Amino acid sequence: MSINSIENVTKYSNELDKMFEQKSAVGFFADNALATKFVGAKTVIIPDIEFEGLADYDREAGFARGAITVANTSYTMKMDRARSLQIDREDMDETGIANLAGKILGEYVRTKVVPECDAYVLSKLAGLAISRSNTIEGDTEKPFETLCRLINEVQAVVGYDEELVAFIDSYMFAALQNSSEISKLITVSDFKQGEVNLKVKSINGVALIPVVSERMKTAYDFSTDAGFKPSANTSEAYMLVCPKSGAHLVKKTENMRIFTPEQNIDADAYKFDYRIYYDVFVKKSGLDAVWAWVSPKVSVTSVSDDIETEEGAIAESLTVTAESEGTLTYQWYSCTDKTKRSAVKIAGAVSASYALPDDLSAGTHYYFARITVDGIATADSDVITVTVS
Repeated sequence: MSINSIENVTKYSNELDKMFEQKSAVGFFADNALATKFVGAKTVIIPDIEFEGLADYDREAGFARGAITVANTSYTMKMDRARSLQIDREDMDETGIANLAGKILGEYVRTKVVPECDAYVLSKLAGLAISRSNTIEGDTEKPFETLCRLINEVQAVVGYDEELVAFIDSYMFAALQNSSEISKLITVSDFKQGEVNLKVKSINGVALIPVVSERMKTAYDFSTDAGFKPSANTSEAYMLVCPKSGAHLVKKTENMRIFTPEQNIDADAYKFDYRIYYDVFVKKSGLDAVWAWVSPKVSVTSVSDDIETEEGAIAESLTVTAESEGTLTYQWYSCTDKTKRSAVKIAGAVSASYALPDDLSAGTHYYFARITVDGIATADSDVITVTVS
């Protein structure tokens, strides 16, 4: 059976790598890692070159000597991530497994791997900007003005011949496009990402890359079994500007392991083991070339405890309290489990408290509140479990 052949394993790995490059908002940073050298499973060396400036020529002594410093800095990749996926034998026949497996694995990379990598890379870059005080306070009603200020700050460091990129929160991107100042300045230009040439909107040669707000937080928790989630009391990066070559995304995908149902001792299913090492690094020479506009923090200070009640006698309300320097609004959601899976907005539940329906059916129900600051940045409360007997 060819599904377990080395050729198919290699083919899947290569195709998933290509999909990552095409779908990831930060995939082009991997192009900057071509000069890196792996010295171990998780360790890479990235060269950082420094020169001395010119000096006066002396007619007697001749040329002033100048040193070239090549610092081969070792970096350790922190993100060692993996997942084992299974497809039941009964869900496919032998002739269709290769095609179906490819679709499933591709969808996994698109919906799980790419979002996590985007969130990690952008949060690390935003954290770098914050740690070095490379942030500005913008006006949400004047997004174009703030974008220009960010671009100017970066160009003051790297000059005007360096290609820049601007990652923009999706809600802020919508506001930016509605700005009267920018409508005549936006152009569509070519943008090379890996082996793919993309068309992106740009302004004055700076590529504008919209990113969904869930991937633009300044910090995430990757210890959860369900992938990742924003850290408590985090902010959101409205805009993040840096050189296109300013960060190195180092990614090493291990060849996938594929097992047939006969080889899988755990279940009568095809098993696919996917593993990836990755991290993003900024060289010393580029630490001050990353600038961000960050939202006010939203601190969820309290949320209702889990509730146990009886059918037909429901009179409880759920409450959440939050603090921020900005203006807060609320929206309650229902979901199917503690990981907020299949979240559905509850119509009319737009205050800090939500009265449970008195006709709630017996069973277990899950709710959480989404708090929004200044109509853009969001933070979610913990999930509240309501058990109706």
